[in-house]
Amino acid sequence: MSLLKVEGLTVQYGEQRVVDELSFAVSGGESVGLVGESGSGKSQTALAILGLLPSQATCSGSVRFDEVELLGASNRLLNAVRARHVGIVFQDPMQALNPYLRIGRQLRQVVVAHGGVSAREADRRVIDMLRRVGLPDAERQFDAYPHQLSGGMRQRAMLASALIAGPDLLIADEPTTALDVTVQAQILELLEEIRDDTALLLITHDLGVVASRCERMLVLEKGRLVDSGPTLAMFASPGHAHTHALLAAAPRIDRATTLPAPGERSMLGVEGASVSFPARGRRRLDAVVDVSLSLRRGETLAVVGESGSGKSSLVRAVLGLLPLASGRVVYAGGELEGPVERRAMATRRDLQLVFQDPLGALDPQMRVRDIVAEPLQVHEPALSKRERQERVSAALQHVGLGADFLERFPHELSGGQAQRVAISRALILEPKVVVCDEAVAALDGSARNQVLGVLRQAQEDTGLSIIFISHDLAVVRALCHRVLVMYMGRFIEQADSAALFLRPRHPYTRALIDAVPVPDPVVPLKRAPLRGEVSSLLDPPSGCVFHPRCSNAIDTCRREQPAPRDLQGTRVACHRSEELEL
Repeated sequence: MSLLKVEGLTVQYGEQRVVDELSFAVSGGESVGLVGESGSGKSQTALAILGLLPSQATCSGSVRFDEVELLGASNRLLNAVRARHVGIVFQDPMQALNPYLRIGRQLRQVVVAHGGVSAREADRRVIDMLRRVGLPDAERQFDAYPHQLSGGMRQRAMLASALIAGPDLLIADEPTTALDVTVQAQILELLEEIRDDTALLLITHDLGVVASRCERMLVLEKGRLVDSGPTLAMFASPGHAHTHALLAAAPRIDRATTLPAPGERSMLGVEGASVSFPARGRRRLDAVVDVSLSLRRGETLAVVGESGSGKSSLVRAVLGLLPLASGRVVYAGGELEGPVERRAMATRRDLQLVFQDPLGALDPQMRVRDIVAEPLQVHEPALSKRERQERVSAALQHVGLGADFLERFPHELSGGQAQRVAISRALILEPKVVVCDEAVAALDGSARNQVLGVLRQAQEDTGLSIIFISHDLAVVRALCHRVLVMYMGRFIEQADSAALFLRPRHPYTRALIDAVPVPDPVVPLKRAPLRGEVSSLLDPPSGCVFHPRCSNAIDTCRREQPAPRDLQGTRVACHRSEELEL
């Protein structure tokens, strides 16, 4: 007998059907993957199951949980089912968590409401669950507000909230989108551990996660179920063209990509960069410590590492958005002034940034045509209105967006469309260097490939140089010529992409690679390669900062900080890099 049975589920907004006659079932202890592109109806299905759709939605069909009809049920019945029997993890934890309540209090409410325990016992369970989902320093995070946590930490708190009442079914809506690959591996292992007692409906665009974690797979396209079956069979022989397209779009870390060779001329150099921030008292938090890099014309350099590794701080200092504590930035043969306001307009035009969250970076009150035209108004004020409009239309067309997008507002765009608008705005000035800060992290396969295709084409056409910040090493292998690895603000390893993925020289690099799931259920699943938590930047460990999490650490690693050394084309900071076979 099925634990959850959905029959003929239809969700409409006015005349638009976003879910169309959807039927499927989930049995107790089963793991089912629900996949599809952005806008395919995955999240709407999850909201409909728990009666969380907005009032303007019209819903029909049947949703039965343990033989109890949920569609159209009273709030009293739904409240008895939610959390205690069906938990849900939302894609955006910042919107799901109450910004006015501390994390511990929010989880305590769930325990008290459904567990019938004392406040003290509830607090103990909350702290235990925060530890279980990998939240560092759980006692301190218990008293933190959501805005005081990083995106990945908020997602782990959201997962803890969904699991703490011990539900029979967990609906996870893109639960690892905002997480580093190492934390993702830990969270997915946690989900696997609860499989004996809890069924899982996993909504994701990451086919690597589905391949390694789900027994069955459901494929949605424009609200309709177009394909379903055992995961192994679906990957081996997809029954629908859309399934085949999704599989083809999935990047694979186990396959190399041939990239056009970059030029020899250096475009940008960073020498001994350090970035620090004031902390409590007179202490300083060292976000970046003595990191150097170089970028050639037509080259894509990846900067990778977990949250808090200093990736964004480094490139923001390069762009003049943060002050350098020490070191210098050289562009076109000359040293750049620190703050961006003191840099020449031509330099500011040449160095552009694309943020991770396009909806957060685009002005919600401006139409697309004005968003893309704004840089022209600043840097080319002599252009006539007609000339600006022509440039904007051409720029949007270059990223695959037609004239019908000119009058839209950001909220009328999908994630992939919004990111292409952001890239169009960055490229309209024909910059020499573009920094992409997790620019494709939240995009599904086809949208991600479209965005990456735009960047590749711009690079081929103009010799554009790209700094690509990412935690998705499968995408990095497909796009980037070289890779710089950081950990706790320190340099770890740098090498050509081919050499780094073929034979990493640092244990941390090996762990990052092993944490990426391969979109193929035949490929053996590796256990989460990293345990423990990243140390505090306010109190870094002695010696090598990675040694507390390194299974290869020796006494030297605990005492002495490793100096970067060159090793067969790879530059690495590891005491044992020559002897380890990674």
